[in-house]
Amino acid sequence: MKVPKTMRKFCPKCKTYKVMTVAQTKQKGKNKTHPLSRGSRTRMRKRGLDRGHGNKGSLSRGAISSWKMTGAKTSKKLNLTLKCKECGKSISMIGPRVKRVEVE
Repeated sequence: MKVPKTMRKFCPKCKTYKVMTVAQTKQKGKNKTHPLSRGSRTRMRKRGLDRGHGNKGSLSRGAISSWKMTGAKTSKKLNLTLKCKECGKSISMIGPRVKRVEVE
């Protein structure tokens, strides 16, 4: 997908539509946790480690990779940062799912 270098968008600081410069930013994970936290241990169990048998509810099932509806998505959402040329305020904009981006 081709994205222009400048866009006219609403600046919340200037409270008017201004020309903004566009830059692509790296997407960060939404649920980064500490390696020894309970959430991390739960994900290890779902990957097939530390399972066991018996009455442990959903943890008694097999590895999550053996389930039917699993697998990674083929594309990521477009993550843009728009910066106002007049006041310097920057806002983030999440676009559609794309495989490749060109800022030109």
